[in-house]
Amino acid sequence: MSDPGSTSEPDIEDLVGDVSPPFDHVLSCVFGVRDHESRTYLTLVDHPGSTVSELADVLERDRSNVNRSLSTLREKGLIERRRRLLDSGGYVYQYTAIPIPEAKDKLHAALDEWVDGVHDAINAFHPEAEP
Repeated sequence: MSDPGSTSEPDIEDLVGDVSPPFDHVLSCVFGVRDHESRTYLTLVDHPGSTVSELADVLERDRSNVNRSLSTLREKGLIERRRRLLDSGGYVYQYTAIPIPEAKDKLHAALDEWVDGVHDAINAFHPEAEP
């Protein structure tokens, strides 16, 4: 298990032995994101179409930190970004979380892939071949 005070990203091994982890922790561990990034995703579920500035206000975090979280979540395929033109000229990006059922499907697929890898490692182990 990871040290709760650690700044490292949680990983899937953090779930082993936890029989009922909270959804945001599962999200963090399976996708290798930090807890604040999971909170950003869940906030977007409740506030679709938010801008960085709006999210920063809701999350009570610095805009640059929120922007980094959004970049990570986009890389993981958990959120989408859309450009909205402003009447005054220019544009702003709006962010929306993928629906929870889609996120659950992604979680199941990633977890199944990990479990398959663990099963392969177990099956490949031959103690007689070890020095």
